[in-house]
Amino acid sequence: MNYQTLEVSRHGHVGWLVFNRPDRRNAMNNAMREELRAAWNELAADPQVRVIVNAANGPAFQTGADVVELATDGVGMERYRESVEKFDLGFTSWHLRIDKPVIAAVNGICAGGGLHFVADADIVLAASDASFTDPHVSVGQASTMETIGLMRKMPAEAVLRMALVGRYERMGAARAFELGMVSEVVDPPERLHEVAQELAEKIARNSPAALQATKRALWGALENGLTDACKAGAAELVGLWGHPDQTEGPAAFAQKREPQWKTV
Repeated sequence: MNYQTLEVSRHGHVGWLVFNRPDRRNAMNNAMREELRAAWNELAADPQVRVIVNAANGPAFQTGADVVELATDGVGMERYRESVEKFDLGFTSWHLRIDKPVIAAVNGICAGGGLHFVADADIVLAASDASFTDPHVSVGQASTMETIGLMRKMPAEAVLRMALVGRYERMGAARAFELGMVSEVVDPPERLHEVAQELAEKIARNSPAALQATKRALWGALENGLTDACKAGAAELVGLWGHPDQTEGPAAFAQKREPQWKTV
């Protein structure tokens, strides 16, 4: 597929989904919203891709809905009413139930709807120049799904402060790390994509089937109570018994070689 607002590529077993509207600070217009669904599904369906990195071209990571488009196209937010009411959003990995590991590599500003991609990633890296803000209430919109998602990662009060203060305050990368929004701050910022690729390659060395089962179990735990989550996790565990990777993993360890995993 030829993308107008994204770049999609592969580097070994790592797929890259990159926002590519740098002149608009990677704001999400209607075209990007539609392309994101296609791009996530393309990488998820590629048997050679084991890990997906979500990154950006230009000085900003993601700044949410394209406010200029909303203000000038005569349609505004109404174009999204049906998809939001049906909760059929489809522009992040979590919306689409992608079970391959996802790393978000955040550079520059991440604002508003851009926080979806932070909340919905498995691992978040931030360049030392990254900052986070949620201007929804500052433009007359409610802050809901992105910040609800962030409450799984960090203290509720920190999320509430971001949501209620709006565009009048930004959280830096160091503070985001302290609060658990991101797991690593990359300095200098120019190494962000290199570090993301290195981390993705480490993850990709593991059994693809085991990675996907683990992700399903751990994300499922956020949806269910303790007992139900553990029962679902047990089903994922047993579901892998008899899989070829269960034989290959110990054999490779005993023979001191890299395992040859079965493609999922």
